[in-house]
Amino acid sequence: MRRGLYLITPDDPDTEALCARVHALLPYAACLQYRNKRADDALRRVQASVLAEASRAAGVPFIVNDDAHLAAQVHADGVHLGEHDGTVAAARGILGENAIVGVSCYDDLHRAEAAAAAGADYIAFGAFFPSITKPNARRATLDLLRAAATLDIPRVAIGGITPDNARPLVDAGADLIAIVGGVFDAPDPVAAARACRSLFAFPEP
Repeated sequence: MRRGLYLITPDDPDTEALCARVHALLPYAACLQYRNKRADDALRRVQASVLAEASRAAGVPFIVNDDAHLAAQVHADGVHLGEHDGTVAAARGILGENAIVGVSCYDDLHRAEAAAAAGADYIAFGAFFPSITKPNARRATLDLLRAAATLDIPRVAIGGITPDNARPLVDAGADLIAIVGGVFDAPDPVAAARACRSLFAFPEP
């Protein structure tokens, strides 16, 4: 996994508009996750397929949230698993050994240790700040992010992150900052994505 902005899609029912919004931001993303909790299966398949193609063209790894079967159908690079989405081994059985498999660990270092031992490619902690996307999310701390450094696996921070509050997370060891609204709902999404990317001291794309 590359370091930087882990871009997550908003719940947008308009596929054409969603793709246009994503396309403008892909140059600043280390990876893209497709997440749409409101769409039915047919719409999710269409949107994931189109976004997978756009991500491949941009050279950006494409991850599907929650659903390894959908990830396989659209030839995604991997899947992100929540606590009710199955095991790392099961996901690899569907997607292959080279797939990227990430695991949500919330505020739980023991879950992160188990995910790392199971062969996850990255672990995600959060929410670090109040989140509109997941208002009732468990809250993680900077100390947890630091403690997970011993696992020697990329760490993702998520939850209410914006360009203005992300610096302490990066300083605490976050390899990626996962963002939905902090970029997509910003007055200037491209500027927000650029600012997030700049936290990792990359040159301009």
